[in-house]
Amino acid sequence: MDNSIPELESIRRQLMSVERRKKAKMLVVDDEPDNLDLLYRTFRRDFNVLKAESGIQALEVLAAEGEVAVIISDQRMPEMKGTEFLSKTVPKFPDTVRIILTGFTDIEDLVDAINSGQVYKYITKPWDPNELKAVVQRAAETYEVLKQRTEELRRAQAQTALLSTIVQVAQASAKVEDCLEPIAQAFGENFSADGCILQMVEGGSLSSAAGIYSADGAVVNWLAADSLVKDAIANSQIQVSLNIPSDPPLSALEHYSQTGIQAHLVTPIVYRGKLLAVLSLQWKKPCQLREDEVKLIHLSAQQVALAITSTRAAA
Repeated sequence: MDNSIPELESIRRQLMSVERRKKAKMLVVDDEPDNLDLLYRTFRRDFNVLKAESGIQALEVLAAEGEVAVIISDQRMPEMKGTEFLSKTVPKFPDTVRIILTGFTDIEDLVDAINSGQVYKYITKPWDPNELKAVVQRAAETYEVLKQRTEELRRAQAQTALLSTIVQVAQASAKVEDCLEPIAQAFGENFSADGCILQMVEGGSLSSAAGIYSADGAVVNWLAADSLVKDAIANSQIQVSLNIPSDPPLSALEHYSQTGIQAHLVTPIVYRGKLLAVLSLQWKKPCQLREDEVKLIHLSAQQVALAITSTRAAA
């Protein structure tokens, strides 16, 4: 079984291009508008800075925006102390790094928060801008390490679950058509796709046999009109656009504008040189796949080829 991906270098360049456009998110929380504005201006060049004037508002921001790399919060605020607010963020966002700003001697609260892992560091007010920048830089690096470890564990679990699902589905399916939808669902869920289609290929063209997964409703099957799919069938190589709005030939295609799909990866399912099917993963935002996830998709596609072949032989 060949585990090499000849097209990986072009995919790597796309991944790097998407990554360069990203800024880590930071949330700054302070009930004093001047301090809030100063924090925003200090970090806006290096971070996507979100602002909140209270702990309650900050929780609302997190609910809307999702995880951030770093939170900087004032300690003394009306309604909710900074340490109380930060403690509420731990269950949902355990990897986020939290920093407290304090002008008071609330040592007991701060020590308890630090000891419980809720606060990474506290900075006394008025703060030194260079010191604060250095602390935040270290905090952002810490966040990246934590996220990397979490992602490695998640990917290992996902790989085991995905490959196990493919094997189980193949064993339980009486015919090829029965295994297509469960496999599409497994891929879609494991790679957080908005849609996934696994469609058979006969004589160099898509057949009617397909399994379709959707994260939030019906998925329109427009694969027959898609240039990436046509190239994948013609070349038996992975085809991908991780940011369709910035890809003029694809963004001009009607089915992308109508469905809101902004990233599309098509993987050929090949067994002993014969193209059996194509796997289409679709996202409604520019994709943030990692290189090892692309390799996992490639490896799993080879397992799908074996599953389809064994199911055909057993039918």
